[in-house]
Amino acid sequence: MAQYVQPEKTIDTIKLMPQTNFDVIAAKSALAPGKATIKGVAFTKPKTSFGYKAPFAPRIYANRIKILLFPVTPYLLEYLELRKQANYKKLKFAYMSNEAWKYHYYAITNSAGEFTFPNLKPGKYYIEGLLNWTSTGSYNQYTGSGYGNYGDRTDYYDTKYYNVAHADLLNTIVEIKDENEVLEMKLK
Repeated sequence: MAQYVQPEKTIDTIKLMPQTNFDVIAAKSALAPGKATIKGVAFTKPKTSFGYKAPFAPRIYANRIKILLFPVTPYLLEYLELRKQANYKKLKFAYMSNEAWKYHYYAITNSAGEFTFPNLKPGKYYIEGLLNWTSTGSYNQYTGSGYGNYGDRTDYYDTKYYNVAHADLLNTIVEIKDENEVLEMKLK
């Protein structure tokens, strides 16, 4: 009696890579030591049922997350445009070259979401961080009914709790204009 083993499906992913050549010299120059500083606070707010962040909701601070800083180059701008075209459901991903990835700084936030990038030169920088957070909720689940001696009915419910995981990409482009500037920003 013959047996047949069904082969696994191959998953074809579409890899989007910038076509612009990465300029190592420009990236090194942009990240050379300077006297400017970027100070910021990273946070998000929960979204309403309409899909926008609730303006009066309490802030959810980025507690001990990694904030990345890249010099803005033509290569990076093309990568950011490709990332907008990415579609994870269709297995379409945007990638940055390993060489371009090497040229970034990172900072770790404190529990209040504060971060600092010291010793920067004037120029444009792209800053991003991924803030994972959880919301909780509850609902009443029907568990049964009871009946009294006079035909009255009482319904019984248990309160059930649930968690929902969220991940917000916080990102922006900032510009340092003066060599001694202390740029204060909100990353939201």
